[in-house]
Amino acid sequence: MRSVVLIGLYMAATGLANAAPADLEALREGDMRKLAIHAEPQRGSDVPFESEEGGEITLAAYEGKPVLVNFWATWCAPCREEMPQLAALQDEYGGEDFEVVTIATGRNDPAGMERFLAEIGAETLPRHKDARQALARDMGVLGLPVTLILDAQGREIGRLQGEADWSSDSARAIVEALIAQEQEG
Repeated sequence: MRSVVLIGLYMAATGLANAAPADLEALREGDMRKLAIHAEPQRGSDVPFESEEGGEITLAAYEGKPVLVNFWATWCAPCREEMPQLAALQDEYGGEDFEVVTIATGRNDPAGMERFLAEIGAETLPRHKDARQALARDMGVLGLPVTLILDAQGREIGRLQGEADWSSDSARAIVEALIAQEQEG
């Protein structure tokens, strides 16, 4: 909790609380240095995927708040490491101002997905599926895991290829800056 307060004070003192997406670069430390922040927002996608309830959904369902979209699979060892951290981000920050959206891409048996998430303590994450990898292809996802940061308009503003420590102070500062930016905007 102390680190959250210090990050907030740092962001306020440096003006990063009102940061544009490109200013998020200043918050990248450790694994977050792998996060590529785009100079200009990239197009999102309207390709549907299967919601955990079984119907079709698109990323437009999350517009109005920043979203961290993680593409994963049950066979992905690095996913096993980072998904509990993503679940913790969702538990702490998820709601009206921010959302973690996880999408299993490729062949992932629903029972296997449930078992995988239970084994790693990430049961609170959504179990959306992109079985035919149509969304992953449209978003240029090559390999797993891949995490995208979308702005409130559904545009991609950042991308991280591979696993990362989403419990780090840097990751939390980035999420807090995204939330603050949206609340100010």
